[in-house]
Amino acid sequence: MPETISNFHGIEETLKDPPAGATLYASKKNARITALVELARRGKVPVTETSDSELGRLSAGREHRGALLVLPEGRKQRETSLEEFLETFDSDRGLVVLLDGVTDPQNYGAILRSADQFSADLVLIPARRSASDTPAVFAASAGAAAWVPHAVVTNLNRALKQLKDSGFWIYGADMNGSVAWSSKLTGKVALVLGSEGKGLSRLTRDLCDQIISIPTSGQLDSLNVSVSAGVLMYEVRRQQG
Repeated sequence: MPETISNFHGIEETLKDPPAGATLYASKKNARITALVELARRGKVPVTETSDSELGRLSAGREHRGALLVLPEGRKQRETSLEEFLETFDSDRGLVVLLDGVTDPQNYGAILRSADQFSADLVLIPARRSASDTPAVFAASAGAAAWVPHAVVTNLNRALKQLKDSGFWIYGADMNGSVAWSSKLTGKVALVLGSEGKGLSRLTRDLCDQIISIPTSGQLDSLNVSVSAGVLMYEVRRQQG
């Protein structure tokens, strides 16, 4: 089944650089949908007026608000490969974010939104036990999933070794680590965040060059993984200037 985007933010961001073969379907007329239709036409994306029931069929019953962008089968938003990234990346500073077992689409979407805002060069997720590109992720990312370069890897630990071989310093996030802003987060940084419940896996933790933390003073024992990701990405970019 072709990939579909039903939230307004995701449709809008994807239409700013539309893939060949995309089609916009609309069942309502209001200011927001009219703006999407105009954006589609500027990008030479076909627009089809249809019914709510047809939109429901195209979206496989998922919720929509009168507009649906249907992408060609096999299309992956901004997906690349780690090998391709490493072959073309030539900066002496960078930020790669790796997610070790983050399965909640809301958290993954929020991390992508922060990755967009702090210009992460790449987000890496494992092929198994991980959230992936879905309408829920597009919605949670406010359309950032259409812009953030990301790659799926079969083995996260192997990816960490590849990054190390390419000059990246690996930092794992854990509440028992060194204070982030007292650590040297310059140069080529790979930031690893663990799952919502278990944190970093043992093997992944062992491959990190340093474990860093965000000091807090609340009653709960830790921050949500997407909040931690945003704070740490900001700190990396702050130190990198």
